[in-house]
Amino acid sequence: MNGKTRLPLTPVESFQARWLLVCALSVLLGVTLIARAVQLQVFNKQFLINQADARHLRTAKISANRGLITDRNGAPLAASMPVDSLWVSPQEIAQVPDQIPELAHATGLDASALARDITSNVENDFMYLRRQMNPADARAIADRGITGVHLLREYRRYYPAGEVSGHVVGFTNVDEVGQEGIEKAFDDWLRGRPGKKMVLRDRLGRVIEDVERLESPSPGRTVAASLDLRIQYLAYRELKAAVYANRALSASAVVLDAETGEVLAMVNQPSYNPNDRSQFVPARIRNRAITDMFEPGSSLKPLVIAAALESGRWQPDSRVDTSPGLIQVGNKVIEDKHNLGLIDLTTLLARSSNVGATKVAMSLPSEQLWSVLSRFGLGRVTSSGFEGESAGLLSHYKNWRPIAKATLAYGYGLSVTPLQLAQTYAVLAADGVMRPVSLLRVESAPIGRRVIEADNARAVVAMLEHVVAPDGTGIRASVPGYRVAGKTGTARKFAVGGYSTERYTAVFAGVAPASRPRLSVVVIVDEPRGGAYYGGDVAAPVFSKIVEGAMRILAIPPDNISPLQTAGAPAVTAANLP
Repeated sequence: MNGKTRLPLTPVESFQARWLLVCALSVLLGVTLIARAVQLQVFNKQFLINQADARHLRTAKISANRGLITDRNGAPLAASMPVDSLWVSPQEIAQVPDQIPELAHATGLDASALARDITSNVENDFMYLRRQMNPADARAIADRGITGVHLLREYRRYYPAGEVSGHVVGFTNVDEVGQEGIEKAFDDWLRGRPGKKMVLRDRLGRVIEDVERLESPSPGRTVAASLDLRIQYLAYRELKAAVYANRALSASAVVLDAETGEVLAMVNQPSYNPNDRSQFVPARIRNRAITDMFEPGSSLKPLVIAAALESGRWQPDSRVDTSPGLIQVGNKVIEDKHNLGLIDLTTLLARSSNVGATKVAMSLPSEQLWSVLSRFGLGRVTSSGFEGESAGLLSHYKNWRPIAKATLAYGYGLSVTPLQLAQTYAVLAADGVMRPVSLLRVESAPIGRRVIEADNARAVVAMLEHVVAPDGTGIRASVPGYRVAGKTGTARKFAVGGYSTERYTAVFAGVAPASRPRLSVVVIVDEPRGGAYYGGDVAAPVFSKIVEGAMRILAIPPDNISPLQTAGAPAVTAANLP
């Protein structure tokens, strides 16, 4: 044969060949691994770092504390307490569906409903489970190690005074955004600005390290309300007792500082507790003192007398003939209970003569009467800042018919709110100067606007003292040791077909102490059904108790102590000091 025959490899040569192949493959694998490592560690280093950070670094919110609301003396009316909210990442927990029943059991949620919510939000990375939990309870659930469950520190609003100050302070929603009262009116001041931080989370989503603070939180401002919580408690207690005793539909009381325009107390019945969200129904959360309008009845007569004095046609000692105890205007006959005959303006107010008030009003030019009532603030909102405040109703004088002008003289045909009425009496107390109504504490009395001359305001206050005298309609508003000036009002409520003879609004409005008025107080009791319904019987006693307590709280010295009282009082010495 011409070809060479290939001899088979010997065992040694075969082993050497296999060894060389293995070594070559090992070298090739090593080179490949080294090349890959170089690629990852050198060329793709930053990309991998970014990917790792994206999976473990998260931006977390740092909640900001909402501002404190206090009364004028620093007592807390609203504060934010730390709580924790549980949230879950639907993207993460959807990958371990077997843990959803455990999560539902831990949070007290329905398992099927929770699974449905998670699957419908699987594209999202955030979903609340439970809001504003006790921190210990929330931590216990988070520590179970369920995939995708996280904690978020939040704050929940707490109202120490409860329903006593609920209508004024208001409340926030679950996200601490003001919804009513001061919480809403001054939400921009109270609301804090949350911060941001970068955190490192483990594979279960738990924060294991705070990496960097990106933005510091900014807490909300403290708001010092004008309320004096002591007077607020007092007014609340007395008004609630009056509603119960008279089986009334509702009631309101307002206490203003006539020197500064501050609201020292504002209470309503029925009330509500802002800590209990189940009570958040319109009929209870409505602040009747600023939203509900009513016809003021005879409590408006002092303003008509003030307009008469301003006109120059009437003087404090002027007289009006009310005989024979009635007067006809158009088709309407206006009557007094008794024929009072020829009376002065003081008696007109003390005995609440409708005939006398009508004759005084009809003697004035309509424009002049309207102008004075408008300057007193009727027909427009006050400066309280409350959203939803009613402006009341005072029609323009050009729309007045003779009967409208006549009934207006004793408080029908126009509407006011309790706060508006309190402001008008504060004008009388402040010698004819109107100061802005304030729900915030003021450091000094603001500049006011003159409404009527000081002499005329003092003259009306002096007349109103006789209303609280033994022969006046408001004797039950008297306060031991103090001179009080005020006016009763009893107005029939409008019903289908005319004014009802069974439904009334009882009113007492006044100022104290009359020698140098400091407080303007208004009490409204709507539909008393306990037998009595006159303002002097229903509202006046509440006024008396509120004023008596407020005078003591504010340490206002008595101005009506008789010589016998001072003579019989024991001398104060070091031995008998308390």
